[in-house]
Amino acid sequence: MMKRTISFFMIASMLLMTSCGGKEKNRLSIPYEEYKLDNGLTVILNEDKSDPIASLVILYHVGSSREVPGKTGFAHLFEHMMFQRSENVGEDEYFKYIEGAGGNLNGGTSYDQTIYFEVVPKNALELAMWLESDRMGFLRNTVTPQSFALQQNVVQNEKRQGVDNRPYGHTEAVILKNLYPQDHPYSWDVIGEMADLANATIDDVKDFHKKFYIPNNATLVVSGDYDVAEVKAMIEKYFGEIPAGEELKDPDPMPVTLSETKKIYHEDNFARAPQYTMVFPTVEQFGKDAYSLDVLAQLLGVGKKSPMYKVLVKEKQLTSNVSVYNQALELTGRFQIGVTANPSTSLKEVEEAIFEAFTRFETEKFTEQDLERIKAGLETDFYRMMSSVMYKSFMLAMYSEFAGSPDFMVEELEMMKKVSMDDVWDVYNRYIKDKNYIATSFVPKGQTDLIAEGSVIADIVEEDVTRATQMEVIAGGEEVIEKTPSSFDRSKPPVPGPDPSVTLPSIWKSEAANGMKVFGIEQHELPMMTYNIVITGGHMLDDISKPGVARFTAQMLNEGTKNKTPEELEEAIQLLGASISIRASEERITVSVSALARNFEKTLALVEEMLLEPRWDEEQFSINKTRTINNLKRNLADPNYVAGITFGKLVLGADNIHSTDVSGTVESVETITMDDLRAYYEKNFSPSVATFLIVGDVNQARAEKALAGLNEKWAAKEVTMPELTFPPAPEKSAIYFVDIPGAKQSVINIGTPSIHRDHPDFYKADVANFMLGGGASARLFMVLREEKGFTYGAYSGFDGMKNYGTFTAYASVRTDATLESVELFRDIMAQYRAGVSQEVVDFTKGSLLKGNALRFETNEAKLGMLNTMTFYGLPDDYVKQEEDYLRGLTVEQVNETVQKYIDPMKMYYVVVGDGATQFKGLKKVGFGEPVLVK
Repeated sequence: MMKRTISFFMIASMLLMTSCGGKEKNRLSIPYEEYKLDNGLTVILNEDKSDPIASLVILYHVGSSREVPGKTGFAHLFEHMMFQRSENVGEDEYFKYIEGAGGNLNGGTSYDQTIYFEVVPKNALELAMWLESDRMGFLRNTVTPQSFALQQNVVQNEKRQGVDNRPYGHTEAVILKNLYPQDHPYSWDVIGEMADLANATIDDVKDFHKKFYIPNNATLVVSGDYDVAEVKAMIEKYFGEIPAGEELKDPDPMPVTLSETKKIYHEDNFARAPQYTMVFPTVEQFGKDAYSLDVLAQLLGVGKKSPMYKVLVKEKQLTSNVSVYNQALELTGRFQIGVTANPSTSLKEVEEAIFEAFTRFETEKFTEQDLERIKAGLETDFYRMMSSVMYKSFMLAMYSEFAGSPDFMVEELEMMKKVSMDDVWDVYNRYIKDKNYIATSFVPKGQTDLIAEGSVIADIVEEDVTRATQMEVIAGGEEVIEKTPSSFDRSKPPVPGPDPSVTLPSIWKSEAANGMKVFGIEQHELPMMTYNIVITGGHMLDDISKPGVARFTAQMLNEGTKNKTPEELEEAIQLLGASISIRASEERITVSVSALARNFEKTLALVEEMLLEPRWDEEQFSINKTRTINNLKRNLADPNYVAGITFGKLVLGADNIHSTDVSGTVESVETITMDDLRAYYEKNFSPSVATFLIVGDVNQARAEKALAGLNEKWAAKEVTMPELTFPPAPEKSAIYFVDIPGAKQSVINIGTPSIHRDHPDFYKADVANFMLGGGASARLFMVLREEKGFTYGAYSGFDGMKNYGTFTAYASVRTDATLESVELFRDIMAQYRAGVSQEVVDFTKGSLLKGNALRFETNEAKLGMLNTMTFYGLPDDYVKQEEDYLRGLTVEQVNETVQKYIDPMKMYYVVVGDGATQFKGLKKVGFGEPVLVK
């Protein structure tokens, strides 16, 4: 057993500090205790009394790299099986137990690990332990043909949604297959091959669980507000009796080299622009070379000073963005450069430009200050990561499992800080310069003239939508499950104790002389702060004949100031270890800042420059215009984007500014001039419609003092908000279909105009929807995913804005399940409308009330609360008012609200999919002839 304390001021002293605002208080440390149970389970405890919540994370040292050819995708498939049931937890009850306790849960699989987590109010921690221990030691007997087939279908739909039905979705699989030898554990992607998923047997899956889902192959982390002695007793009770499995040896690194450069191409059905990816094999994680390669990636391709940006974006204008990163994993690593080129751009030219950028890197070199700006963000990132018990738990688990100890967090930061110029040149010469590589060219159908020279066709097997893989789910009687012996009765779930009291954060407020309102919440647990300046307007103030001006204006405010070039502004932000951005959305423009509290005044000085002295840089104007146009063109091939735009025009009205993309249209952006941006800025940027919101280690007096300069220089003006009109809800339902030939899934969006955020019924409607489509325990998810296996997820919700609102139900479903899925949406909503039960109301009430314990954990969450309160004009105690409504919630109230706002017979039904196989059949839904949208 080990007891350690990692002092974050020990870390801070090791980091390269670029700015010091005086002596900081030594108030932060992360205490942890690490020990092993007799069965080999590694346990890490981190007591954190900041909030009345707890996080339980369990990491299994198994990912897709533990699979074998012909049986790929098992680790990810089993991640899904772990949520199905276990001997003492009924079908689909994992989500219900945790959501009912007010918590969150999920899981994820990667190449080297599978991780599960629950974040719950502290009184439900024992419940989470009961659930996790049951699926570790008491699951195999519950894997039945029915449950197995269902999850096979769910995973296949996840693959369709994330890989098959989106642009460039097959890129990762093509890279892995060609970068690694056939028997290398990284030569297949995590989700696996469709054929392997279909051919898997129950015995295969049980054997996989028996071998890898064992205590001696896992790390359990508990972080949060609890009594350590009580938690140790719980861990021993629930996990201690689970027997260890066979001894598993950690895999040794398996580096690869390429004997030749390989180039592969694919004609992508969903691509509107060519994409080039270059990959070099590198080295495994946690070594000196891995950290040097991380720095090299940022020097080569991150930011406006990088040679990749200068050559490909600025000078040759082949693309609007270059992605460069190093991915170091357990067995080996890879260094990847990605370029989504402008439409009709030759990838041969892109490849040549990348090599020109390498040459530029070698000749122009880089400076010590370049290293300094990259390292400056380490401390900020570290504190931000530690602000959440969940992410803190993730890090403790991963460093323990893969680096040997959580203490490696300290060592790693030291290694990152020590990366020198010589180290960077060393890895560049050993891994990149003149080395063989893998290159992929993904081009739109019929545009093979754009592929990189020497490319050969990729061996991609695409699913035939008319014969989509579907496992038959045979309904049968109640299956008898053999129970594994236990030292106590595991069939009885622990009952959470009294709900923890939730103290809402105290809000201070003031108003500047220029009319800008100021709100803040003090939070002194971390030396961090985050703030927004929210300016009402945004896309709402765009002219319908030229949408996209607001977003373009916001973009340009990030591109330098009167006294700083775009490169100099970017560097000034990086040297503070800060993030500063200005973005436009539907009804507002938001300045977002996150940094160490000691740098508050310095970030505010930069924000003042950006807001009051924009540069209006002509070169960046041209780059941003090209980027926006090309993104819009690419989006038109994305079924999800097309569904959203089509739905918006129907629900909000084609002549309403909010029915257009915030970015505008290809046609409108092509006509936007710099004068349009200046005019928007001069007319609509004013402190009279602005609010300053801050959360963190900055008190009111300091904030007001720092804001004095901005308040004095930023003069108020009158800004007129438009009177917008919206169409009424449809009198009857109709289906609108958009044809994307060969689509592997159908995207379904169903809905209607609804109420805006400050409407007295909005929260009531949000609550009423909770058990229809508000989460994994709701009816839509349970039927379309867990019962039918048609989709990866199905949801519904109310989206309330300042001037309008919508209700939407949505899912992406297997192509040949389109008709039945639309009918299910209609019928489930109709059944819900017919009346909910007391059980539904009780679950809703309990889940949402208990969930408030998790609602305000981080600075960002508190800032979100301030944003909601101030932008929509809600009372300071709106959260308390919501709680009061929930406590008195009745069946009659929910039914009344559903009757008012959810009527499936008066909605727009938008379906985007393969017209040849799906369009005509949708007439059977009973809403008349489907309308084909061109």
